[in-house]
Amino acid sequence: MKKQIELRNRFTNEIIVAGKYADIRWAVEENRADLMGANLRGANLQEANLRGANLQGANLQGANLQGADLRGANLQGADLRGANLQGANLRGADLRGANLWGANLRGANLQGANLREADLQGADLRGADLDFSCWPLWCGSFGVIVDIDKIYQLALHICKCRVEGSKEDKEEFAKIKDFLRPYANKFHRIGQDVKGVE
Repeated sequence: MKKQIELRNRFTNEIIVAGKYADIRWAVEENRADLMGANLRGANLQEANLRGANLQGANLQGANLQGADLRGANLQGADLRGANLQGANLRGADLRGANLWGANLRGANLQGANLREADLQGADLRGADLDFSCWPLWCGSFGVIVDIDKIYQLALHICKCRVEGSKEDKEEFAKIKDFLRPYANKFHRIGQDVKGVE
């Protein structure tokens, strides 16, 4: 049974999508080009095709996006608090300033995603692929839930830094590097296309 659906811009209350659809997912997929500011709070968008969609500033709080295709999507400033993005493909997505507090990103593909200024507090990134992505180095990444391989990857990045400065700074970094080396060299891509820490 089809029902009337209206998707409105959460800032201007302007109607973005209106019509009869059996499932909100189809309404969103048909209009994926521009859903900027759409209020999709709690929507079931499981396995939806949102590739390249403009969801900038959209309210997706608590939405089910499990297995959704969000490759190259613009999610800049989107509210994804508590959203289920398990297994979603977010490769190359723009998540700058997005609120992912408490989101489920287990097994998600975040390769090349821009997470600059994204709030990842309490987000579950276990099993997620973060290769070539931009990890936010601010308080918004405190408390993120990760598997041990993410720790190895972050340790590797620290070890690959080059510290310039005083003799004391260089000596301190050498101690840190010595401590982190065995962990950094456990990163899963060492020996494939990534060189370990000597």
